[in-house]
Amino acid sequence: MQALYIASTGMAAQERNVEVLSNNIANMRTTGFKRQRAEFQDLLYQTYRRAGAATSDTGTQVPVGIEIGSGVQVAATSRLMSQGSVAPTEQSLDLAISGEGFFMIELPDGETAYTRDGTFQRDANGQLVTTEGYAVQPGIIIPQDATSVSISRDGLVEAYINDATTPVQLGQIQLARFANKAGLESMGENLFRETPASGEAQIGAADADGMGHLMQGYLESANVNAVTEMADLIAAQRAYEMNARVISGADQMLQAAAQVR
Repeated sequence: MQALYIASTGMAAQERNVEVLSNNIANMRTTGFKRQRAEFQDLLYQTYRRAGAATSDTGTQVPVGIEIGSGVQVAATSRLMSQGSVAPTEQSLDLAISGEGFFMIELPDGETAYTRDGTFQRDANGQLVTTEGYAVQPGIIIPQDATSVSISRDGLVEAYINDATTPVQLGQIQLARFANKAGLESMGENLFRETPASGEAQIGAADADGMGHLMQGYLESANVNAVTEMADLIAAQRAYEMNARVISGADQMLQAAAQVR
């Protein structure tokens, strides 16, 4: 009975949906995390009678055909890149982006990754790095004797050296944006990788040419809404249960057919 296989695809799709939702909920406190959404599409149809088929020699046609679908599948897990809320941290090297853009990070193999997580620190050489020790691009070196580091809206990094009365410019943090930021590939560690779907990175200064501005001493929270995720989770569970009931009902029909004498 085809209903068994159709309902099994529904259960498999909702299982994948629950996995996506559980990952969203697990990352509610992950800085810069962007939630995902499972998107579904129906599978191929078996046509028993085509719409418009002739029913007589005089040209009459069937207004509606007979098509039976074969189930559902997960077509994509879209990443929703909406802005998360920002919260103060009282750490001078923490940065949040308000608006478009990603921080550029150099990985150990020389590849450039992108992130919305602005949890930055200084390493032993004074270089601005992520929590994993990856260098922020372009490289910013903060001297050991630097005090009162300030980062402006447009990413200009300044600091007072020793007892100097005027600040010294240490560099400028730049941002990257993409034509299709939802097409970025997730790498883990709050990092994304450029793909053909995302398009090439467009690099520029913050607070200019459509780029967002930087907020020193703030971090961007995950854009996960707990109430929405729980509501979606309940809906997915109920859809899974209904597909399981279809399998149970089809099994009972097959059992009744097998008992006919």
